[in-house]
Amino acid sequence: MAMAALRREGRRVLLSTPSPAAAMAARSPAASHQEIAPLGARSISTQIVRTRMKSVRNIQKITKAMKMVAASKLRAVQIRTENSRGLWQPFTALLGDAPSVDVKKNVIVAITSDKGLCGGINSTSVKVSKALHKLTAGPEKENKYVILGEKGKVQLIRDSKNDIEMTISEIQKNPINYTQIAVLADDILKNVEYDALRVVFNKFQSVISFKPTMTTILSPEVMENQSESGKVGDLDSYEIEGGETKSEILQNLTEFQFSCVMYNAALENACSELGARMSAMDSSSRNAGDMLDRLTLTYNRTRQASITTELTEIISGASALEG
Repeated sequence: MAMAALRREGRRVLLSTPSPAAAMAARSPAASHQEIAPLGARSISTQIVRTRMKSVRNIQKITKAMKMVAASKLRAVQIRTENSRGLWQPFTALLGDAPSVDVKKNVIVAITSDKGLCGGINSTSVKVSKALHKLTAGPEKENKYVILGEKGKVQLIRDSKNDIEMTISEIQKNPINYTQIAVLADDILKNVEYDALRVVFNKFQSVISFKPTMTTILSPEVMENQSESGKVGDLDSYEIEGGETKSEILQNLTEFQFSCVMYNAALENACSELGARMSAMDSSSRNAGDMLDRLTLTYNRTRQASITTELTEIISGASALEG
């Protein structure tokens, strides 16, 4: 009987004509906004939660796709990186490595990536480059930067704009090959005056780890002086065939050593970038999943509260009609 009275009351309300003021109030955006999310209310609109859930779900799809793309590229680059390590290691055995050599003109070659979303790999290279710049600075010394990668350029240009000698970007637009890197290395050697080239890059160790590394290439003049003093490899102990002089041989060795080191460093950094991007996108996907779970719980609670409120109003109305 109470439900029959409630239905009669509902028909009476529907048949009654609303006033113009009430109609305008019902059509006003403020009234609709208050209906969705009243000011000071503890609950939130289910429509807002659904929109947020949709955006988080789309972001999760993007991060998963980026992780899969990085994983598909990583294996091929990793094989080429491991093979490239055999190019520059004989130079270390022949000429040695002198990271602590004191020269007047230092050129720091910082290798970074062109794209972001790969963790702190670029920040690590920039920090090591800045620390090396500060360590080798002096009153009569000249330190310059050669930057490979857009991300390193953006970070170093803020406080070291006057020290940047050369910038190169988009070297990873196509798969890295030795011919491409040899042209870049020759361009650097022709346009930059140096006594020591210090190449800073991230050496790939595993998908979740990389190691900041520096390799030093000395100019032929400095190499000859260091060789005579016994600080680097002694070339006089080797038999030289042909009509070339020692200076010409050192010049050719320096150019070839720099191109091999640059080739390996570019591949090592690219491999580290893909591994870091895989880890970053995996973490982002898991965080998006956790956020989606929390939003789903909020949505279910809000919907349940709305249904409970409607049932309470119906029961209260029916009780009032019975009384």
